[in-house]
Amino acid sequence: MTFDSRASAKAWLAYNETSLRTGTWIDPRLQSIKISEVASKWLLSDPRKRDGSVARDKSILITHILPEIGNRAIGSITKSDVQTLVDNWSLTSAPSTAQRQYACLRSLFSFAESTELISHSPCQSIRLPEFFPRDSTILDNEQLEVLSKSMGEYGPMVYLAVMGLRWGEIAGLRVKSLNFLNETVAITSQRTRGLNGMMVEQAPKTRTSRRILSLPEWLMEMLKDSLLKRNVLDKPDALVFVSPSGEPLHYSNWRRRVWLKATTDVGLENLTFHDLKHTAATTLVEEGVDIKTAQQRLGHANPQTTLRIYAQVTSRTDKAAAKIVGDRLRPQSHNIWRDPQISSGPEI
Repeated sequence: MTFDSRASAKAWLAYNETSLRTGTWIDPRLQSIKISEVASKWLLSDPRKRDGSVARDKSILITHILPEIGNRAIGSITKSDVQTLVDNWSLTSAPSTAQRQYACLRSLFSFAESTELISHSPCQSIRLPEFFPRDSTILDNEQLEVLSKSMGEYGPMVYLAVMGLRWGEIAGLRVKSLNFLNETVAITSQRTRGLNGMMVEQAPKTRTSRRILSLPEWLMEMLKDSLLKRNVLDKPDALVFVSPSGEPLHYSNWRRRVWLKATTDVGLENLTFHDLKHTAATTLVEEGVDIKTAQQRLGHANPQTTLRIYAQVTSRTDKAAAKIVGDRLRPQSHNIWRDPQISSGPEI
């Protein structure tokens, strides 16, 4: 290493001596490693990470991060560089997508910092696009019934969803998951997309996702009838729902062949299966179910997720709120605000 002047050499020496004393010194050779190389190591760094999460992060890296900064040295990225990336993502992606891409980038630099490739992450105090959860279509009982019937043998999936189950949890249900005596379902497994789009079966990712839920009697009967038709009611390990060929469900195939056809047939083209969970949360709140129970049924780790993202205000609850407040605070006389000098109209 050469310097332009004695002063530059002394400044470099002083900086490195201070860094050594404070424990923040980083070998300059490590900071010159390309981000693409660091990203490969990061993807393999946590064996506990689920296949679906790895596949999502890999896709974000390949599509949005590495084309922009993959060839740059890990130590060359500044906070300004990160902010520029986020701002550019915000121009072409929804706020939630930009936030997800930033979360991936932040995790990458946290890994670089924890492995002492850089002294500190540039992902600090970054301005993110504000995310407003979209209003989902909330279905009533008549709409649910029509949709369920249009889905044929997969109709019970609609009602399991509005009872609080995710698609992957429903696809992972086995006969032994259902307790017909106690009228409950145990969520202990789920099917999700892993690397290269392959479906994998694994335990739910959080403790709150592993739960036992009560189901109404009519839904248990609906499920029993479905299993009897397939002659699997006495086979504990049989999946509750399978493809026409008897294989485990693959989300992309099921969505294309079952869901999109059914929602189009009943005039709900923009409805997503995940919207049914919003119907579940909204109904629980609307009917006065306490937030802890609602959180448990939906498998949320944080009750704020239940309220902030999933539960929506309906005209019914809004009118009920207006009536409650109105009845409590109404004046003794409804004419109290009127000027007695002003006639309301000609006398009859």
